Amino acid sequence: MAVEGIVRLFRNSIRNSLRRRSSRTDELQNALPTESKIDTGGRPGDRSSFPYFTGQLFFEYLVVVSLKKNSQGNYEPKITYQFPKRENLLRGQREEEERLLQAIPLFCFPDGNEWAPLMEYTSETFSFVLTNVDGSRKIGYCRRLLPIWHCVFRLPRRVYCIISCLGCFGLFSKILDEVEKRRQISAAVIYPFMQGLRESPFPAPGKTVTIKSFIPDSGTELLELTRPLESRLEHVEFQVLLQCLSPEKILQIFASAALERRIVFLAEDLSSLSKGIHATAALLYPFTWCHTYIPVVPEQLLSTVCCPTPFMVGVQKRYLDEILDQPMEEVLLVDLSEGKFLKLVGDEEEILPGKLQSEMLASLPTMNNNIKTSEELNAHVSDAFVQFFVKTIGHYPAHIKWNRSGQGCFQERPFCKAPTSRACRRFLKRFVKTQMFSLFIQEAERNRKCAEGYFQQKLNEYQEQKKPRRLS
Repeated sequence: MAVEGIVRLFRNSIRNSLRRRSSRTDELQNALPTESKIDTGGRPGDRSSFPYFTGQLFFEYLVVVSLKKNSQGNYEPKITYQFPKRENLLRGQREEEERLLQAIPLFCFPDGNEWAPLMEYTSETFSFVLTNVDGSRKIGYCRRLLPIWHCVFRLPRRVYCIISCLGCFGLFSKILDEVEKRRQISAAVIYPFMQGLRESPFPAPGKTVTIKSFIPDSGTELLELTRPLESRLEHVEFQVLLQCLSPEKILQIFASAALERRIVFLAEDLSSLSKGIHATAALLYPFTWCHTYIPVVPEQLLSTVCCPTPFMVGVQKRYLDEILDQPMEEVLLVDLSEGKFLKLVGDEEEILPGKLQSEMLASLPTMNNNIKTSEELNAHVSDAFVQFFVKTIGHYPAHIKWNRSGQGCFQERPFCKAPTSRACRRFLKRFVKTQMFSLFIQEAERNRKCAEGYFQQKLNEYQEQKKPRRLS
């Protein structure tokens, strides 16, 4: 019954999405965050899929999800531990918590109910995203482990899952490392550590918070958690895309995402799926993917790929036959395991302007070989795509007209006609119709003074570089 309720809830959210798309203006207004409550956690003007709320806790819940036999003798995921236990909730808060706790097991074990005993199992880290009807998101950071038993054959039947509104995959991976290390000693050692974490403030970009934790036989340990300086790169590892796909295919995926098309990723393991889809969404910076977004689709929700609205989802490759049997319309089906496309719309190579494609292809192949750290790799890959948007939409401030009250009005037609390149004009004509661009422009219309975020810095640098050419 719980699974049926979750599926029903998900389908209702799809219907709500369709209704919202029929009234574009209302949808854009409702999707905009309230300025007084939200801080992106980065430089002013930076956009993030996972907003940082000032003074927010590291996480909402730590849950342990285990496979338990039901009355039919089948294994199904159940929450066997929850921290903290929240009491004295109002009715609406209690109903929201119940919906959340019902959904978590399904996403911690998206593999269905066929489980074979294993002698060994390498721990696996992945994440999922739960999107509310209002567009707000909660992230589940998961570490799947074998239980510590003395028998030879065991089930991979325990997942430690941290639920948070904060997007920072690297930081939470480090937290899960500590959870796994303490679990080797005793589960009882985990919870004082998580309590200390919950009582600590989430650090500002580039800052560090120190967590004190007592471990038997080791004494008090200090764990330093440092948040990346660039909030746009907090929830991303581009290494997966570069390892699995050619630069040409990465650009085709980027082009499809930029036009808000339907994209399905396939992979054998959960980690590659979640990292691949987060990386793809991050390529869109300074824009934000605001449609259906499920890094790992549970078996019960495979019909998501029939959704008529834009989506970006990840599916385990074991379900390939079921996916191919679905009546999908105009979808890009990406096999990360084989590094190839299984389905295409057909025009993916023609979406982006040819000259800019060549510039991006010239930079991407060398990055995986010459850059030492993952942070450097992430920054270099991101910059290649940021430069694409700088060169295609960087002239947008000149096409916002302001009235005396300080309200801006974007002039779409002259904006699209401004580039000298016909290919660029053709791309802009399609791109301006996307919801991500509309949200971006609506935010720009609200403040005449350009926010000095990372993207604006790159715009300023590009304009400075162009000045000598004009003078000469």
